[in-house]
Amino acid sequence: MIKENIQDKIFNIVNLVILTIVLIITLYPLYFVAIASFSDPVMVNSGQVILWPKGINFKGYARVFANKEIWSGYRNTVFYTTLGTMINLMFTMPAAYALSRRDMIGRNFIMTLFTITMFFNGGLIPTYLVVKNLGLTNTFWALLLPSAVSTYNLIVSRTYMQNNIPVELQEAAIIDGSSNTRMLFTIVLPLSKPIIAVMALFYGVGHWNQYFSALIYITDKNLKPLQLILRNILLQNEYMASSVSSDSVETMAEQAKLAESIKYCTIIVASLPVLIVYPFIQKYFTKGIMLGAIRG
Repeated sequence: MIKENIQDKIFNIVNLVILTIVLIITLYPLYFVAIASFSDPVMVNSGQVILWPKGINFKGYARVFANKEIWSGYRNTVFYTTLGTMINLMFTMPAAYALSRRDMIGRNFIMTLFTITMFFNGGLIPTYLVVKNLGLTNTFWALLLPSAVSTYNLIVSRTYMQNNIPVELQEAAIIDGSSNTRMLFTIVLPLSKPIIAVMALFYGVGHWNQYFSALIYITDKNLKPLQLILRNILLQNEYMASSVSSDSVETMAEQAKLAESIKYCTIIVASLPVLIVYPFIQKYFTKGIMLGAIRG
């Protein structure tokens, strides 16, 4: 055991204080949204809800879940997230493996082409026309195929494979007669579980939170994801709160309160599934990030 001197103790105390402050700053907004979602909106707006919920009611959640489309939205989003993440990994990991091979001819040129797409694109209207001409509008493929590969995730995966899968292991497999396909599935992917978990998390959260693509490409309510349905619920309630006749002041006030409560409820409904899943893959996420940062 190394005995700590006074400077070390002071350093540790300062670190602990700073990290505690950062933790509070990070967690308190989440906590506030959670307690505000079932507190009286008047008390929330007046600043009375700080640490504990007040005027507990669940009218906001009742209004959100009373909408029948919310369940189809959950179903669609789970489908988009699951299938979309599988497609992302199916395209990203083989491409990352190919670009990580030093014996691949033209890999730097291909990587440059990928990188250019991070800074330049055709814009919204040309992209929409391409999707429309391919017959993808109003289909679930419109939310999955255009975003099949993220250049950033491809670069991270390629760097991980370059730095953490020994070239000697690949050369030994080639000497033993292994093909590139067999090497990918029997050697590279099993050794890349941490980065696969990280990519699955990145892609999965992206699919879960996406609404803009659905807003552009989807008009069929049976195909709308959860985020778009929650957005519509929020907009509808805000419209109802602002369009109540002036001779019904009490009703107008109630609608305004309900609309305010629904804002917080939609955040919880949209974020809770991801917050529940994340702790189960946190260890892979941390390991993948750290291994990708260390060469060897």
